[in-house]
Amino acid sequence: MKIKNSKLREGKLHHAYLTDEQIWRIFSSFLSSKSVKQSTYKYALMKSMIENLYEVNGKLELTYDQLAYTFAKVYWNLVAVHGITQHNPGSRNAKAATLVLEEQNKYNIPQGYNFDKLSDAIQCDLIKNIKQKAMKENVFGALYGDTRGNFYEFAHKGEYFRFDKNVYTFMLNYQSLLIQLTNYHMAKKIEELNGRAVDYLIFKVEDITKRGTLKPFEKILLNHFEKRCFYCDKELTSGKRHVHVDHFVPWSFVQSDQIWNLVLSCSRCNTTKNDKLAIDQYLEKLQIRNEKLITISEPSIQTKISNYDAGKIEKMYEYSRKNGFDDFWTPVYM
Repeated sequence: MKIKNSKLREGKLHHAYLTDEQIWRIFSSFLSSKSVKQSTYKYALMKSMIENLYEVNGKLELTYDQLAYTFAKVYWNLVAVHGITQHNPGSRNAKAATLVLEEQNKYNIPQGYNFDKLSDAIQCDLIKNIKQKAMKENVFGALYGDTRGNFYEFAHKGEYFRFDKNVYTFMLNYQSLLIQLTNYHMAKKIEELNGRAVDYLIFKVEDITKRGTLKPFEKILLNHFEKRCFYCDKELTSGKRHVHVDHFVPWSFVQSDQIWNLVLSCSRCNTTKNDKLAIDQYLEKLQIRNEKLITISEPSIQTKISNYDAGKIEKMYEYSRKNGFDDFWTPVYM
């Protein structure tokens, strides 16, 4: 059964048990031209859901603001950085793209200026406008319809979003493949709407959710922990072993920056580890580090770790292995 009204203000889960094969069929239909939604919205929301898989609370809920942050970042980086302006078939463009252009013109922001470099005030303004004028109007209801009410439930009142339990587990199990498929089909849709080569666009789509800098996280970690490499334990100095911030579970898997998955590293360890998982003894070390992080009462830290619990990094580590990140790494001590 298709649910065609993209302007739904709420939608309840159908709670039908779905096998992985049935979920794949729905996901494939959603990506295809059979989908009700033919703009780039559905891909941006799916990317937002994937980026926030490890930010859910105990009830598998996310806030609209969490999803809108990623959604706004996707469109800002597509439109204002890469100049990809057409996101809807026909003459009327996607509202999110229009809002990005209005914000860019309002503040006279030059082309190529990454979302991460925007001031907090401009980011908040854009996120609020995109949430209210794009996501609530045309996005949540459309993807809910395309997934037949089986993937999530939502309500604009209270800005409530919750994953179906089986679908959430499915997304964890196949996260890497879902990222690749979503990126590929988003690139194909952009190619169709803008007339650019898909090989060129896949690189752009893969790049749009990356954070420009991890310096704010580096500052926090340096202020509260020893200035030593998390892996080899060598002192971090301004010389050859200058400070790096590493995603303990690789960014290419998690597609987001959580402080509880970030560690201080020397350049040698960060470079040699690259896209690999550290052996599990470092997982235990990180869990201990995070227990200390939780006790720091500074608001800037608490807002970044509010949804963390001890099982999250363990789950992220486990599912990254299931998704093919099984080339384990250990530091070379010199």
